[in-house]
Amino acid sequence: MSDTAAKSGSTDDGVRVRVYTVEQVAEILQVGRDKVYMLLRTGRLRSIKIDRLRRITDRQLDEFIASVEHMR
Repeated sequence: MSDTAAKSGSTDDGVRVRVYTVEQVAEILQVGRDKVYMLLRTGRLRSIKIDRLRRITDRQLDEFIASVEHMR
């Protein structure tokens, strides 16, 4: 798997979940890494923490994109 590929796993109910790094989300949104950290800090974009690692799930990314679309 390449450095830019999202990791995926399954929840207890068998639903597939993709997780992205901050850098991957920045690339997807075509913004800088600092902008993604600002969105995380302000709570506009949610994430999970695994030890010291910050990850954004596909659901969290979808919710953020939907919230931005509704602001228009």
